[in-house]
Amino acid sequence: MADKQVDVFFYGLFMDNDILRGQQVLPANPRRGYVDGLALRIAHRALLIARPGARAYGVVFGLTHAEIDRLYSVPSLEQYRPDPVLVRTLEGTEVPALCYNLPQEPAPEEHNPEYAARLRAVVTKLGFSKEYADLI
Repeated sequence: MADKQVDVFFYGLFMDNDILRGQQVLPANPRRGYVDGLALRIAHRALLIARPGARAYGVVFGLTHAEIDRLYSVPSLEQYRPDPVLVRTLEGTEVPALCYNLPQEPAPEEHNPEYAARLRAVVTKLGFSKEYADLI
């Protein structure tokens, strides 16, 4: 059971499998996709907020429960909680996945330009549209 993989939708820096590997996580079965009705926001880190008509892009990976616990037990991420989402892959299939997000939106003035720049680079590296990268 410890090796059972769960699909997780990442929309921040964890979309980059090199970053995950640096955390001793071995992501499996990467699939680029999006979730409708959610918008990306950069505060201290990335989070998603409900917004009708919005679309948040990211990558679904298969991770074990131990790997998920490893990622989200660090102090800067321990407040993120899993929510179920339905991801539409760029190939057109639907994938149910967990999506870790903050339960409460941070203050509007909270921004992290360095994180945003790093995320734009990851989005570009993964081949998402320039229009999406420009929104970050």
